[in-house]
Amino acid sequence: MSLVTKVGNLMRIVKSNGGIIGTITNSFWTDDFKEIHFVGEDKHGNKYYENDMYFLGRNRVVHYNVQAVGWDKDASQIPADWHRWLHYTTDNPPSKVPPKERMWFVEHTENMTGTSGEYVPYSTARPKIESWVPPKA
Repeated sequence: MSLVTKVGNLMRIVKSNGGIIGTITNSFWTDDFKEIHFVGEDKHGNKYYENDMYFLGRNRVVHYNVQAVGWDKDASQIPADWHRWLHYTTDNPPSKVPPKERMWFVEHTENMTGTSGEYVPYSTARPKIESWVPPKA
């Protein structure tokens, strides 16, 4: 590649990431410089990007809503309809073809396991083994 081609590619990457600050921020979060094109945004503020010039499996990207999640990024924060698109189950993103709404669908919530908000059931059955209590003098 010539120097002119490399500089042109760099300029396209910087432009598609929203300037120099956006490129530095995206490289901080993803450890990669990529030319990406905006596809859509979910109701939680996560933004989805795509570029078909990259290999299958590397061409779809999610940028989590930093104001909502901070440093605690987790794959369970992605709704099911966008998860289908990210994992190539469908070619059409939910921004182009919205999923059908069913009355039995519940609102998406992230998995809180390992955090202070996790669900911890309590047992109503007596334990099978009781701990030893020393006799009192």
